[in-house]
Amino acid sequence: MDRKIPATMATQHPDNAMEAYWNGKKFINTLDEIEECYRMFDELKCTEYMWDWEGKFVDEAVIEKFFQRYYEFFKKHPLGKDVFLTFRVPNTDEESGFRLARAFMSILTADDVAHEAGMHTPPIFEVILPMTQNAQQLIRVKKTFHQVSEFKRHIFKTKRKGQQEFHVIPLFEGVEHLCNAKKVITEYIEGCKAEFGKIPDYLRPFMARSDPALNAGLIPAVLSSKVALQQFNEVEQEYKVPMYPIIGPGCLPFRGGVNPATIANTIEEYSGIRTITIQSAFRYDYPLDQVKKAIQLIEKKLPELTFTPLSKKEVEDVYWVNDRFGNYYKKTIEGAAKIINEVAAQVPGRRERMLHIGLFGYSRGVGKVNLPRAIKFTATLYSLGVPPEFIGSGRGIRDAMREGKLKTIEKHYLNLRADFIHAGKYLNKENLNDLAKKNPAFRAIKEDVQEIENYLGVELGPIKTKHMIYRNLVSSIYLRAKEKESFDDELEKAATIRKSLG
Repeated sequence: MDRKIPATMATQHPDNAMEAYWNGKKFINTLDEIEECYRMFDELKCTEYMWDWEGKFVDEAVIEKFFQRYYEFFKKHPLGKDVFLTFRVPNTDEESGFRLARAFMSILTADDVAHEAGMHTPPIFEVILPMTQNAQQLIRVKKTFHQVSEFKRHIFKTKRKGQQEFHVIPLFEGVEHLCNAKKVITEYIEGCKAEFGKIPDYLRPFMARSDPALNAGLIPAVLSSKVALQQFNEVEQEYKVPMYPIIGPGCLPFRGGVNPATIANTIEEYSGIRTITIQSAFRYDYPLDQVKKAIQLIEKKLPELTFTPLSKKEVEDVYWVNDRFGNYYKKTIEGAAKIINEVAAQVPGRRERMLHIGLFGYSRGVGKVNLPRAIKFTATLYSLGVPPEFIGSGRGIRDAMREGKLKTIEKHYLNLRADFIHAGKYLNKENLNDLAKKNPAFRAIKEDVQEIENYLGVELGPIKTKHMIYRNLVSSIYLRAKEKESFDDELEKAATIRKSLG
C-alpha cells in the first residue's frame, strides 16, 4: 500500500472551553470550519481533518473553497496524498438518507473540481460510518457510493471515468460493538470479495472513546478498546489486510485523557493505534506552542508503538469487567439522569449541531433513560464536582480485587491511577455529600469514591490553588442549580480551569 496514514485527525468535537486561537471565538460556526481546517493543516500540522456530516450542518462547497482560498498550500500539500479530509457520513439506519446523498455528490464533484484545478485526485476517498453494528451497513455504503458515481457519470454524460477509489471506515461506538469488531470486519472483508470481486487494500477501523464510556463507564471503555485492537490484529493476520486503527479520545480522562499537558506520559496507553483524534479542547484550551509540540510528538511516536496482546483469560476478565462495572454504572446513571439533564440544559454549545439521535441505551431489563451527548454529559458532572470517572469504578475495583481481576485491569489500563488522581482534583465532596442525602444514585457514587480512595491509598480532592478556586465555582453552580438560577459564568470559568468543556 502506497498511501500515507495520518497520525493526527483534527475533529469538530465541541469540547473547547476557550476561544479558538485564530479567530477569538468559542462558537465555531459552519462558515468558520473551512478556515479552521486549513489552519489545522498549515499551522498545527495535523495530517487529517474530520468533516462531520452526522447530526450537524456542514459547508458542502468545502473543496471549491479550499482551492479558491488556499490554492498554493494545497498545490504544495496535495489533499488526498499529504493531508486528508475525511467525511463522517450519516448512518441511514439512524438518520435520513438525503444527507448521505449530498455527502456522496460532494465527494464526486470534489474529484471533478480537483481534476479541473490540476490537483491530486481523488481529494476525498474515505468516509467514516458512525454507529457501525454489522457488515451489511458498510457494504451498503460502499455499494451506494458506486451506484451514485455511475448515475452521475450517466446523467451528466461525463467522458472521464471519475472516482473509483472509495473506502469505508467502521466506527464502533459501544463496548459491545468494540468487542464484536472481529465479526463485523471479517464479514465486511468477505462481503467486499463477494460483492466487488476483491478484498480491501487496508482498513482503518475507528474506535469511539466517549460513547463507550457514556454507555458503560470509564474502565469498560478503556479495556474494550484493547480487546478490539487484539481482534483487528487477528483479522490482519488471517486475511493479510493491513489494519490502521483510529481512536477518538477527548482531553479529560473519562473521554480518553489525551491532551497536550500529559501526552508524553499517556501516549503508551494508545500503543497499536495509528491515528488519534485531536479535538477542539486539545487545540484551543492549551498554550499554542504546547499544542504544536504535542501534535509533533504524536506524529513521530504513534507509528512506532505496538499493542500489548491479551491472553484468553485476560479477554474473559474484560468481559467480566464490562458486565460488573457496566451494571453498576448504568444503574447509577439511571438514578442520576434527572439532575444531569437539568444541569446539561445550561451547558453551552460550540458548533452548529442538528438534533441528534442519541446512542445511549441499556441492555434489556435495566431500562432506558435519555442523556445528553458525551461532551455535555461530562461537562455536567464535572460542573457538579462529581467527575464521571468514578461512577461504577470504585465498586467495580472492590469486586475485581475480591475476584482476582485487578491484575488484568492494571496491566491493560496503564494510566488508571493517574486518571483517577487527575479527576480527583475536581471532586467536590460537599456537593456529593449533599446530593447523596437526597438521591441513592449519588450515595452509590459516594461509595465509589471511598473505594477508589482505599485502592489508591490517597484522599481525593483539590491539590493546587486553582483546584480550590474550582471547588468554590462548582459549589456555586450546585447552589444556583438548586435555586433554578443561571450559572453560565461559573460553568465557563470552571471549564477553563480544567481545560475542557467536557
